[in-house]
Amino acid sequence: MEKHRFFIAGTDTDVGKTFVSQALLEAAKKVNFSCFALKPVAAGCTQTAAGLRNDDALKLMQASSVKLSYQQVNPIALEQAIAPHVAAKNENKNISLQRVVGFCRGAMLNKVDFLLVEGAGGWRVPLNSRETMAQIPKELSLPVILVVGIKLGCINHAMLTVEAILNDGVLLAGWVANHIDPQMSASAESVETLKSAIAAPLIGTIPYLPDRSVKNASEYLQIATIL
Repeated sequence: MEKHRFFIAGTDTDVGKTFVSQALLEAAKKVNFSCFALKPVAAGCTQTAAGLRNDDALKLMQASSVKLSYQQVNPIALEQAIAPHVAAKNENKNISLQRVVGFCRGAMLNKVDFLLVEGAGGWRVPLNSRETMAQIPKELSLPVILVVGIKLGCINHAMLTVEAILNDGVLLAGWVANHIDPQMSASAESVETLKSAIAAPLIGTIPYLPDRSVKNASEYLQIATIL
């Protein structure tokens, strides 16, 4: 089932990676696939009686059909809502590519039909002074699903990210257009421009959904394009 394993990247932070990941998991369940998602590195966690917890990681756990422990889903939890490498330094924690990849490989031993590993921030977010988020999918041999947040400037952000993904020798399996700015004009034209420019299938275009309904969002995804 290697072909049903993907890394979720975004053109920036706050473009809806987790929302799209939830929708992809929902779409996978509709075709009777067992599924789960990992968020190996998460900043902006809240201290609870059980330890640090991240809202995005909890959402992924809720959307997954295969239930893993929180520590398997989000092994590196950082309290500060800032760049992970800065938060880790401030909190005296170590993030290394080897640790992140090791945690992921352990969780990926669970047999499943459809699996997602969600990154943090954009493609080139640092893990430390030498390594970046972009090296995770390469080490794990995971093709990328790129979430493009449709807002002013998204064409440039998307084109630069696609170029970086391909230059890093990683396969771009497909991309999702996620409308995040209800006030944006010419959003349809932006999506059409990207469709012509990106040599990977458009999995779906999710309109701006005020209710943030994962079930509704999943209806806009053609998951068969990546299966």
